[in-house]
Amino acid sequence: MANRNIRPYWCLCRKPFLFCLSFATVLVLPYLFFWGYAGKPVVNHVLLKEKIFSVIENQGAPSREHEGEASSLVESPFLDQNGPADGRLERCHPNKVLLKVFMYDLPPEFHFGLLGWDGGGKSVWPDIRTKIPSHPGGLNLQHSIEYWLTLDLLSSRFPDRSGPCSAVRVEDSREADVVFVPFFSSLSYNRHSKIKAHQRVSTNKLLQQKLVRFLTAQKEWKRSGGRDHVVMAHHPNSMLDARAKLWPCMFILADFGRYTPHVANVEKDIIAPYRHLIKTFVNDSSGFDDRPTLLYFQGAIYRKDGGSIRQELFYLLRNEKDVHFSFGSVGANGINDASRGMHSAKFCLNIAGDTPSSNRLFDAIASHCVPVIISDDIELPYEDVLDYSKFSIFMRTSDAIKKDFLIKVIRGVSREAWNQMWQRLKEVEAISSSSTHPRKMMQFR
Repeated sequence: MANRNIRPYWCLCRKPFLFCLSFATVLVLPYLFFWGYAGKPVVNHVLLKEKIFSVIENQGAPSREHEGEASSLVESPFLDQNGPADGRLERCHPNKVLLKVFMYDLPPEFHFGLLGWDGGGKSVWPDIRTKIPSHPGGLNLQHSIEYWLTLDLLSSRFPDRSGPCSAVRVEDSREADVVFVPFFSSLSYNRHSKIKAHQRVSTNKLLQQKLVRFLTAQKEWKRSGGRDHVVMAHHPNSMLDARAKLWPCMFILADFGRYTPHVANVEKDIIAPYRHLIKTFVNDSSGFDDRPTLLYFQGAIYRKDGGSIRQELFYLLRNEKDVHFSFGSVGANGINDASRGMHSAKFCLNIAGDTPSSNRLFDAIASHCVPVIISDDIELPYEDVLDYSKFSIFMRTSDAIKKDFLIKVIRGVSREAWNQMWQRLKEVEAISSSSTHPRKMMQFR
């Protein structure tokens, strides 16, 4: 498990995906050099860090806050970015860019076709200048990184696109630093993993089989053995059939909970944040006394695997008068209820579920509710960039389930200590949405 003197970057994102494309994808780049394929030089860690931070320095901030329907969420990556100081729009030319990305023109069935878009055989990609296929929203949003990163790449060569010039799509794979695979694997799992009446194999499994055949036949894959390919598999159950066959590639994941170390590991893969579902706490002036709930958790209580701790904590905490620990779901106005609950709580529990991670951590950050992280095997996004310990409390599972241990720790946090963490939460969350230079994030390390 990574050093806990660290903290998330994209976890704070409210409309982060332009930033995410160059940041998440550029973070993939360092691992390529260590493979030493195709004549690529081996670069030491210092140089790799410098390259990553140079990308961050040249990357603009995300645009305005997005709430509501997914159709409004998609505008941000390229329609409402902060342009140059003099107001001119500058084309992002590959000669200026820090990261060159080659993206396969996969058939629509692998990406926007999963959203019901049909190019009529005339085009692989929708004309996103005129209409962007809507994302289904709901719980699907927490694993929607595939959708946003693809939109960002498609828009990266728009001549009138304002914003940073950090990552751009190139047409010649020989010029590229990485090869991006635009398969909406999480959406494929969520929508098409069940076998329908007329099928012998699910659509999700068929798409994975087709993808493996396609990739392994490409000259780009053969040239590098797949080691420069970026494959998105953010949902823990996505790519179940293909992951073992595509293991040399770089996966973008939520965690390593359902992967063997041979297939996915911290040396080559990227842990990316969830998109939070809770409404961001705008103009938050609530102080210590304005949040009457000491500790908040709402979600599925009875989970398998590592999530059994939720049940144990429920029985330990259910009679504490200022603790809210209850079952909840996204249905029946669940997200709005959770938003109000987390906005009125001092601390919010982030407990391991079926896998080590969940979007609840990022909901807590958006709510400025100090996260209490109880998940022994969790890997947090961009831990070498952000210091989570400045605004989170970490606790081992073995300690948390001791009678009265957790509640005594939480009640023992002073007003001053809580205020410091609360201020950090607001600062970090605000940086993700303001025009403040991203380099300033380093002051919070």
